[in-house]
Amino acid sequence: MTISPRLSTKDAIIEAAFDLLSRDSGASLGDIANAAGVGRATLHRHFASRDDLIKTLAMLAMEEMDQAADAACEEASSYSDALRRMLAVLIPLGDRHGFLATEPLENDPDMVAAYKRQMNETREMIEAAKKEGTFDRAVPTSWIAQSYDHLLYAGWESVKAGEVTKAQAVDLAWRTLTKGLGEANQ
Repeated sequence: MTISPRLSTKDAIIEAAFDLLSRDSGASLGDIANAAGVGRATLHRHFASRDDLIKTLAMLAMEEMDQAADAACEEASSYSDALRRMLAVLIPLGDRHGFLATEPLENDPDMVAAYKRQMNETREMIEAAKKEGTFDRAVPTSWIAQSYDHLLYAGWESVKAGEVTKAQAVDLAWRTLTKGLGEANQ
């Protein structure tokens, strides 16, 4: 990976970390410093620990996901369309953010609050999509929201493994969410 010389040192470290950790979640801080073109001491001036760097990456990932989802929803014709469009922009972000799904961030109050906010927004959209007839009203909204979240992760993992393209992952996630796993023609 080549880091643009126009990036600040901190941004170069962040970009190197996203790139390296997305390919190898066990990459060391030394590896990240090397990829950013800085020494470990410089990295530690910006990030006291691996946990500090991971938290920063996670918060940036949440912001990037929010921005992508907001932009995708602007052109949506319905809540159902917005949910599908969100999958279409969030699944490709798995290349950049997917490794964070396995990081232990549940003890960080900022991450917990950001995740809860995102899930509440998703639940509100699902409630509206239920009224549109996309989802069975008898299925708990929390079940659908968790399914949506897990299908997003499944899309990330399937694309990473080379099993499907990003577009196929979006189609499979949406089909699974709205029609289940039965025969397509039923």
